[in-house]
Amino acid sequence: MEAKLLERIKEQLVRHEGLRLKPYHCTAGKLTIGYGRNLDDCGISQTEAYVLLKNDIQNCEKQLLDEIPEIYNGLDEVRKSVLLNMCFNMGIKGLLSFKNTLAFIKAGDWERAANFMLVSKWAKQVGRRALELSELMRKGK
Repeated sequence: MEAKLLERIKEQLVRHEGLRLKPYHCTAGKLTIGYGRNLDDCGISQTEAYVLLKNDIQNCEKQLLDEIPEIYNGLDEVRKSVLLNMCFNMGIKGLLSFKNTLAFIKAGDWERAANFMLVSKWAKQVGRRALELSELMRKGK
């Protein structure tokens, strides 16, 4: 497609479809998002899914840096990945509710931090994920 045609149709569709950042049902009853993306029939591509994932990870890191920089900045890459994973999974509010775990992480008490991760409701809900993440927290590798 020629660049001029692409720009023309983008301008038209932006004007006609409008931007909706949260899913909604269009007049045909199809789950839709963005500039008229029909999720029911088209979904998203793997490339688009990876773009969303990257954006979500970056958003989680921003939240961690905003909310608990004194903990997050002092961690090695492995333990940062644990907090990023937990933030992604349950949101920053959910992660911040792990007060004891975060206190042990701040103190560098990896054993107790890992143990407290495992006695949570979250651990029961996510099973193997919690086991893996707690081991990463415990060992740092």
